[in-house]
Amino acid sequence: MMTAEDKKILERFPLLINSDIVYLDSAATTQKPAEVLKAVDDYYKTSNANPLRGLYELSVKATDIYEEARKKTADFINASSDEIVFTRNATESLNLIAYSYALNTLKPGDEVVVSIAEHHSNMLPWQFACKKTGAVLRYAECTKEGLLTPNMLEKLLTDKTKIVAIAQVSNVFGCENDIQSFVSLVHEKGAVFVCDGAQSVPHMKVDVRALGVDFMAFSGHKMYAPMGIGVLYTKKEILENMDPFLYGGEMIEYVTTEGATYAEVPHKFEAGTVNAGGAAGLSKAIDFINDIGFDYIEKRESYLSELMMTELRKIPHVNIIGDDNPSNHHGIVTFTVDDVHPHDIAAILDSDKIAVRAGHHCAQPLLKYLGVMSTARASMAVYNNSDDVMRFAESVKSLRKRLGYN
Repeated sequence: MMTAEDKKILERFPLLINSDIVYLDSAATTQKPAEVLKAVDDYYKTSNANPLRGLYELSVKATDIYEEARKKTADFINASSDEIVFTRNATESLNLIAYSYALNTLKPGDEVVVSIAEHHSNMLPWQFACKKTGAVLRYAECTKEGLLTPNMLEKLLTDKTKIVAIAQVSNVFGCENDIQSFVSLVHEKGAVFVCDGAQSVPHMKVDVRALGVDFMAFSGHKMYAPMGIGVLYTKKEILENMDPFLYGGEMIEYVTTEGATYAEVPHKFEAGTVNAGGAAGLSKAIDFINDIGFDYIEKRESYLSELMMTELRKIPHVNIIGDDNPSNHHGIVTFTVDDVHPHDIAAILDSDKIAVRAGHHCAQPLLKYLGVMSTARASMAVYNNSDDVMRFAESVKSLRKRLGYN
């Protein structure tokens, strides 16, 4: 039953409070609280100008909003402002690393290591970089439960390893990798560590200094912010030695007909007109998360994951992907139902106004490794509650019967 506290949080999300939708696709994108929507609206109503370019008051105001968002983002993950590059999303952040760092660093015979469980966004850029440079891409396999241990990773590392790219939290299993231990092993080989934080930064306190990662990418839209604003954290000493990703306005200091000198980091990597409205929304999303608190977020998501897994286990023919520990799922429960295609699962649940994701979840090599072609995924956020889980479970329970199975 929905508590007063549940309702208080839900009321902060206009789309959800004004509908009877049970939204269980937050790993794809989260819904937006009213204060985030207002921040974007206010920016365009009261502060819209091209940041970083004008000397007039309105442009200065837009610049301040944009740079304040950068500072708030840096504080959120314990970085410095000049280590934060704003991008469109985590995918663009990872591609920036591949283009601006990997292409200029890798040589024939060098090795890049990724997990078989990676999202395509943390796999395809490394396939591309290796093909372009002659480096070798190696895959770290995980257990059928999604477990990748330091010992499993260590066996793949050699003196030729230059880059290791692994997500902190899997978008299929929801399990958390031991990034701090991974980083220590990688640095012992003189390599750099790229962390995909798209599924971790919204759900747990992330400290890039404590983790020791060289790069971390994440998306605003998965943490209650607007679409179109992403983040790349890079250690300053690395960022300063990287070539620009895009060329054009604002990323330069001085241009001649023969060439150019580039602006200081992070502006060197933010060519063209920036997404100041998105940055304003991201700033408010961080305020929202800080207001709720990660202690509450983690406890809530762990409770909902346990409840969902408990209910699914009661239903015959339902198979949960991953291990049996709800705390290892971080609000993500991926499953199949015997004889029912995941697309049918999603379609039938949609008819009950329940939104889940079906397909390969941008992780086709992982699903092939697991021996399944497609799965359904229910993913939760702070606005979900036990009523949502029970409606979901009742709908899943009826699936086979509605399709004519016993």
